[in-house]
Amino acid sequence: QVQLVESGGGLVQAGDSLRLSCAASGRAFSRLGMGWFRQAPGTERDFVAAISWNSDYTYYTDSVKGRFTISRDNAKNSVYLQMNGLKPEDTAVYYCAAASTAFIQTASMDYEYWGQGTQVTVSS
Repeated sequence: QVQLVESGGGLVQAGDSLRLSCAASGRAFSRLGMGWFRQAPGTERDFVAAISWNSDYTYYTDSVKGRFTISRDNAKNSVYLQMNGLKPEDTAVYYCAAASTAFIQTASMDYEYWGQGTQVTVSS
């Protein structure tokens, strides 16, 4: 089992930055592939970014490329999402997810463990 707890969400203005954090406990974090997803009201949960177990590989959805950066610190059992140049369309609940497969996964069905989510609201 893996427990995930997100933090760092909030209300910001367009153009601002936020850094989301996800603290993991339980199973060996360094063996997990990690990802961030988001869900806006009335929509499905969408992939945002993923990172491999050793940080060698990262992958982003097109809409956040160049603005968001995913990173991890295996010594701290944590994964992060640095979000710069935020836009109103980035408004959503952001979820941290963990996959037993240590490499990049982009489909929500490939992630076994999920956090409770943190709200990000970007005003125009």
